[in-house]
Amino acid sequence: MKFNKISILAVAGALMLTACDDVNKMDPAGSNISAGQLTDTYGAIPGRVDATFSGMFTMMGEPYGIFGSSRERADDFGFIMAALSQDAEGADYIYPNSDYSWFSTCGEYTSRNPEYANPYIRYAICYNQIKIANDIISSLSAVEDATNQNKVAQARAARAFGYLNLVPYFQFNYQSHQNDPCVPIVTPETVDPATNPRATVQEVYDLIMSDLDAAINVLTSDRSDKTRINSNVAYGLRARANLYMGKWAEAAADAAKAAEGYTPATIEEVSTPAFVDINEHNWIWGFYMSDDMGSDSYATCSSWLSSFSANSYTAGAGCYAMINNLLFNKIPATDVRKGWWVDANLHSPLLNTINWGGVTGDEISTLAIDDVKQPFLPYTNVKFGMKKGIGSVMNANDFPYMRVEEMILIQAEGLAKSGNEAQGRQILENFVKTYRDPSYSSTAGGRTLTDEIWYQRRIELWGEGFFVSDANRLHKPIVRFHDDSTNMPDAFRFNIDPDDPWLLMRFCSSETNANTAIANNTGGSQPKQDQNPGLRDGVTD
Repeated sequence: MKFNKISILAVAGALMLTACDDVNKMDPAGSNISAGQLTDTYGAIPGRVDATFSGMFTMMGEPYGIFGSSRERADDFGFIMAALSQDAEGADYIYPNSDYSWFSTCGEYTSRNPEYANPYIRYAICYNQIKIANDIISSLSAVEDATNQNKVAQARAARAFGYLNLVPYFQFNYQSHQNDPCVPIVTPETVDPATNPRATVQEVYDLIMSDLDAAINVLTSDRSDKTRINSNVAYGLRARANLYMGKWAEAAADAAKAAEGYTPATIEEVSTPAFVDINEHNWIWGFYMSDDMGSDSYATCSSWLSSFSANSYTAGAGCYAMINNLLFNKIPATDVRKGWWVDANLHSPLLNTINWGGVTGDEISTLAIDDVKQPFLPYTNVKFGMKKGIGSVMNANDFPYMRVEEMILIQAEGLAKSGNEAQGRQILENFVKTYRDPSYSSTAGGRTLTDEIWYQRRIELWGEGFFVSDANRLHKPIVRFHDDSTNMPDAFRFNIDPDDPWLLMRFCSSETNANTAIANNTGGSQPKQDQNPGLRDGVTD
């Protein structure tokens, strides 16, 4: 087994981005193929539109989807990579400061360098998604049969998903920055992508909401599988958008719609490593990793998120995804989620439910197999299992884009902030007491209700990509350490003020070269070790 050490790859020039097939090879600034040409192509080869439509979902997490397999970047796996990057830039999700950690750029915040590959992948995956969605919208909108209109509706929701994965990272929150520049809008009507300036936050959200409204008007709960977008997913995306915009009542109402027909995972179901199979009943939407994709690939969520893969950067190179003990220490022992990570002594009750090659219980923590598994580090996650079995070399774990638990927490927050605090508190307590901690009280931690809901989001959704967008919309600092202790590596041990301009992503050089109308984000400087020790976030205080 051979692990490549981290390579900081510069991105220069207008690099062409690969999508699902040769018709859809594009630069993020826009298309070199007209809508008419696409319509002609799809008419000549009817199966091409189906391939493009399927590719819109496949490319969301496929290994080596941006740079191609010849690059062999172990951090090149689409929206899933972006989710892990966004959590690694937060306070609760830690990778070791290792020569093998391809996410160290996020831990140290050198990810603001416009020449680096990490921010380039995160930007490019969104605009590839948007471009494929635009192709489907422009070529099928005039075809009035129900099947094609359903594809258009899914494409519009997918385009909204792409923009929702850009807005919180290129500008500060909606409430205070509606009129500030965000990202360029690219639609089939865009006249000249090479001179397309940044739209305002308001303008981007207007497009997101228009797309989701249109999708909801067409979609039903029916779909072929959970990789596709149905009405539940569209309502869930609109719930997120409303939450980001501070439209609390609307967010709660949409989240309730999204949750219809789904129930959370039970205490028993999350008392063993899980969160790896799209068929888990609490998943509303997710990415399906086929065996072909997961075979002998390091560029997968299995390789970077599961501690139980025998072919991974986690176990094999010791790059375990860990929780910050500032948050871990706040979780009561009665909460089943305390066991989603081993403690300082490498113990978790979840390990008693599995075995690795005949080894079970806490002995898995210290198990060492040359070039396959290193001993766990304190606070290593055991939340994410292996779909193909503990110790499998097949990195075929699926990844959740949307779970019903998230929608319940949005309902609680939306109600609490729209004047229905009692109802919001009841929804929160009912969820946690029934599905996570029978002894739970929403007042026991001494937090405000708003901070308590964020605390619950940080535990429940750990490793799923929500920390930075939550901190942005809530105007919260990123607090990685206190004066006493943290397991954060020294180079990553700093706190960041919520208004620090360094938090804003930079546009990659290939994009600013291709689109001369973009004015890049500026200001701030790379955080320094131990900076801002007095910052507190209301959760880990």
